[in-house]
Amino acid sequence: MNPLRKIADRLMNWWKGETAPEVSDSTELTGGVMTLNSPSFLESMGLSRKRKTTSEVTYFTCLKMLSETLAKMPIKYYQRTDKGIIEAEQTDTSKLLTKRPNPFMTPTVFWNTVEINRNHYGNAYVYMRKKFIRKKYGGEVKILDLWVMQSNCVQIVVDDAGIFAGKGRLWYVYTDPTSGSQYVFDTSEVMHFKTSFSFDGVTGLPVQQILRDTISGASASQRYMNSLYESGLTAKATLEYTGELNDKAKEALVKSFEDFGSGARNTGKIIPVPLGMKLTPLDIKLSDSQFFELKKYTALQIAAAFGVKPNQINDYSKSSYANSELQQLSFYVDTELFVIKQYEEEINYKMLTDEEQDDGFYYKYNEKVLFRTDSKTQMEYLKNGVSGSIMKPNEARRKLDLPDGEGGDTLLANGSIVPLTMAGAAYQKGQIEQEETEKPEQPEEETEPDTEQPDTTGQPDETDEAEDEEEQEGGE
Repeated sequence: MNPLRKIADRLMNWWKGETAPEVSDSTELTGGVMTLNSPSFLESMGLSRKRKTTSEVTYFTCLKMLSETLAKMPIKYYQRTDKGIIEAEQTDTSKLLTKRPNPFMTPTVFWNTVEINRNHYGNAYVYMRKKFIRKKYGGEVKILDLWVMQSNCVQIVVDDAGIFAGKGRLWYVYTDPTSGSQYVFDTSEVMHFKTSFSFDGVTGLPVQQILRDTISGASASQRYMNSLYESGLTAKATLEYTGELNDKAKEALVKSFEDFGSGARNTGKIIPVPLGMKLTPLDIKLSDSQFFELKKYTALQIAAAFGVKPNQINDYSKSSYANSELQQLSFYVDTELFVIKQYEEEINYKMLTDEEQDDGFYYKYNEKVLFRTDSKTQMEYLKNGVSGSIMKPNEARRKLDLPDGEGGDTLLANGSIVPLTMAGAAYQKGQIEQEETEKPEQPEEETEPDTEQPDTTGQPDETDEAEDEEEQEGGE
């Protein structure tokens, strides 16, 4: 049939409102011309078009969960001092991690992209563009911006012959996917993040490579469900007839029944069966083959390989509200703690100078954002922290995005709280007072006055002199 005539007929049917039969292959749209990407050509060669692993819903959900979990945690810049850990003053380098890694990405988008590459390809690479700034005496190397290199465009080269600058050193060869240009970077210019599954410690293996068969099986089950929807959930059927038909007649007969009974557009319509023929559908139920149970089990296997909990892939069959909180804590301890520690170690080693590390500066993810609770629980947490002398009132107000209050930079404590060295002092004091009250009173001893009394033995008394005078007067 002339291809132009066929296309004209399709346009006329569309103009009249008639629905054309569904196209099963791209060759019908190209006038019978078969290309190398045609499904019919691939099937004739025993090949099938490779589907992307990200099209599998469980695999995609795990990638999304892990990448967004890391991206939602902000990076803080701290310093260890003699008085404890304080939040350090921002520098140009720290602003790249907290405000803008490059002109096109925010920190959230940047680290989300890095984590997706790490989980999907097994490795993630971040290029640090540096510049040497000359000063009067020497100079310093400054990091200008950070860029994510697509993991499938990076190749790690080991210089085992010492051709470049030392035997056994690692080099990263990046091929620009747009221009095809190649760039070679030293290990000091690239931050390398890998998965936990690695045999050499240099490169990580992706989950899609380890669970290739499991993910392929999950994709095949999804394709089967799609084919059922496309056929209008119509199962296969057997056609009984009397007589013999050649191959061409069989194909025409089957095609006529498929035109009336196959596809979503024919759902609920009546299928005309010629006289002397019988159409018997094959009753195949998905529940008999435990299709959904196997599909659910496969999803749990993929999630377990990523370290994602069942409730995070919307499986609440064995979960409750309290159990979900425990699973969230288990997800942080079992899965995210390793990822956070790896990122912090690589960032602190590659982005801080030796002097800054010696002075106690370091970067740290704020993992507390993963455990944000309701307002009531948060207020109780802050209240107990302030009353327990753990945090200052202004520190608690900052966590609620409130301004500082006057006198709020002082730790508060209950008056009954004493230092550890004075524990039990109140009981010892009471015991001493009780012993003093029970002790019997002693009589006071008479003490002579300190002043000496004058000696009057040799001096005449005034009363004696008076008596002598009276006697003399009586004698006269």
